[in-house]
Amino acid sequence: MASPIVDLLKRTLSVGGSELRLIPGRRTIVVMPQGESEVRGDAQTSERIQTLIDPVITSEARRSLSSGYAEWEFALEDKGPARVRAEVQRGQLSATFFLDGCDNAGGKPAMRAIAIGPGIGPAPAAAPRVPMPSPSFGNLAVPAMPGASIVEADFERAPAVSSRSPIVESPASIGPVSGKPSGEIDRFLNKLVELKGSDLHMSIGSPPMIRKDGEMQHLPGFPMLTAESMERMIMPIVPDRNRDEFARTHDSDFAYEIAGVCRFRANLFVDLKGIGAVFRVIPSKILSVEDLGIPREVLSLCHLPKGLVLVTGPTGSGKSTTLAALIDYINRNRTDHIITIEDPVEFVHPNKKCLINQRQVGEHTDSFKKALRAALREDPDIVLLGEMRDLETIAIALETAETGHLVFGTLHTSSAPATIDRIIDQYPPEQQAQIRVMLANSLKGVMAQMLCKKIGGGRAAAWEIMFGVPAISNLIRESKIFQIPSIMQTGRKLGMALMNDSLFKLVKDGLVAPEEALAKANDKPGLLQMYQQANIAMPAAKVEL
Repeated sequence: MASPIVDLLKRTLSVGGSELRLIPGRRTIVVMPQGESEVRGDAQTSERIQTLIDPVITSEARRSLSSGYAEWEFALEDKGPARVRAEVQRGQLSATFFLDGCDNAGGKPAMRAIAIGPGIGPAPAAAPRVPMPSPSFGNLAVPAMPGASIVEADFERAPAVSSRSPIVESPASIGPVSGKPSGEIDRFLNKLVELKGSDLHMSIGSPPMIRKDGEMQHLPGFPMLTAESMERMIMPIVPDRNRDEFARTHDSDFAYEIAGVCRFRANLFVDLKGIGAVFRVIPSKILSVEDLGIPREVLSLCHLPKGLVLVTGPTGSGKSTTLAALIDYINRNRTDHIITIEDPVEFVHPNKKCLINQRQVGEHTDSFKKALRAALREDPDIVLLGEMRDLETIAIALETAETGHLVFGTLHTSSAPATIDRIIDQYPPEQQAQIRVMLANSLKGVMAQMLCKKIGGGRAAAWEIMFGVPAISNLIRESKIFQIPSIMQTGRKLGMALMNDSLFKLVKDGLVAPEEALAKANDKPGLLQMYQQANIAMPAAKVEL
């Protein structure tokens, strides 16, 4: 007697179906040329799906599925080869049967594994979702419960995909799972890490793309992304809180981790084409200040008892990596209490000499400002703010720095003077004089950071470094921010540096091409003058002021 899944697949073929999907929380789905349709009957459960695939799963695939993902092939009686993809995500087992290789040719039942585990490779293309009429396409047998008799049911129009299927326990027979989603999206992310890219970009109507050494390029060997494939891959890994936030605002940030590989900062958004996502690689190993080549003068900021230290730069300039290295340095050299407030938590710091508490906005606290207010009652010595987003957060950060704490934070500014202007301009005009005084007393250092493509691959950091010396503090109080660069030039012996100084050194050391440094410079005429004095040639076509 044929097993229920064999009977189900044969009936799928008899009504012109090419694909059968078993998803917990949804009724059985059949994909036909007209689109996909659900079969009347009970919704599938993880246990029921396990019962259905048991007769056709290979032993090797079963072992692989215990890690969360497997693909295999078996011969469907009298029809030809059927291909299966099964995965466990958050304790839920789902399976898809691909019948495009089946026909009416006879064949003996046999099994053979073709691809086991989460290897890199394109996911099968999904059938387009198009409206289809309601008439019956024939009868299809669907198991009502494991071990129950077959009942008859008709096709009906498929509703929109639900991104919230019930959570069920992982089937015991396929082994324990980590509780972390795995499968298709992990193949993309593993490939990103393998190619040493920094970001994975996923957008409907385009193949997945990665950013490597600052440039965008297609991820080789992967197909065009569709609305259905994006929803199938992305939504299962989104935490419940972020799903609710995404439904309200069409944007959400969260962290995702592949055990033993890497953590990722993810941003989910909506554009004209539908759902999009960007994943930023967060290396599992925290790079040290020695690895990054951070100047030793900057490390003096890590030994301060109080004050405000800012790491600034455009998106993707490595601010988080630099901050993590500074916190790691403190963790190795001081005996203090560190609180980090991030959205999401990126680098995970173990306790070394310090006690570190890491809080995630939305998960452990409602907002940056509430967490920062609460931190004042949690006996911290050092507070790290993942981002100083608004006026209230900046105000509390300044207050925290003035009350005897060392505060590290980030801003999206490209130079030290621009950072000071940005903070002061956040306040209404009547408060700006008072804020200049507070900032002059509290600001101890600014590191403005830029990443440049290295000759031969990779990227190198250029820094603009300013310390809150008395001369700088006086200029802030007197609202003479435009004079700060000249003080920084005369303060080179203290370790201060303008961005042009750092860019010029990278070019002179042969690490970065002159045109690349010029493209990153804020003061392009000044850098060109430095090139001319050093007899560094620039192609005329490359000079853009």
